[in-house]
Amino acid sequence: MSFKLFELLLQASIYTVTISVVSILIGFAIAILLSGMLLSQRRHFMLPAQIFISFFRGVPLLVQLLLIYNLLPVIGINVPSIVAAIIGLSLCTAAYQAENLRGGFASVPVGLVESAEMVGLSPGQIFRRIKVPIALRLTFPALVNEAILILKASSLVSVVGIVELTRMAQDLAGSTFLPLQLFASAGLIYLAINWIVALAGGLIERRLPGVPR
Repeated sequence: MSFKLFELLLQASIYTVTISVVSILIGFAIAILLSGMLLSQRRHFMLPAQIFISFFRGVPLLVQLLLIYNLLPVIGINVPSIVAAIIGLSLCTAAYQAENLRGGFASVPVGLVESAEMVGLSPGQIFRRIKVPIALRLTFPALVNEAILILKASSLVSVVGIVELTRMAQDLAGSTFLPLQLFASAGLIYLAINWIVALAGGLIERRLPGVPR
């Protein structure tokens, strides 16, 4: 296999990383909201969050992507394929991240929260300064694992017309008749990307407050 083909795979991997990173960050923001709704004592907050999480954890990601891609034009929202792909991945990862964060928030010591209330911190300050840092520290390994899963699952966005790493390997294999070399190269690129993510996650985790260095 020529270096030119490998270079094309590397260029396509930029789409894979970009789509994945944007989706993970958007999903994390949604997950914080969902986890807060899950921990609420009010049913009108809990129920929508539970339905959302049940749907996006219960329906295959491939079906979600196709549904979102075909539903948006029907309701009058015309967006590029890459936007539809990011929406699909973001909503899916938000459901999984929300469950991880819910466990982290539920593990925050009650006494710590009560102490913060006694010194006059507002609920918003307690959430930002105490609950979020502790929950993030407790759930960080699971969040890194979810990021790796989304990076791998991003190969499914090819069904909505995105030429990411897997789709590029498929297209090149069809024109060069070198499927083994191309898919092996794509696999190595995925492995390298996920290894970097895992390594970076480990370094960040050791620098989180309260984690022994």
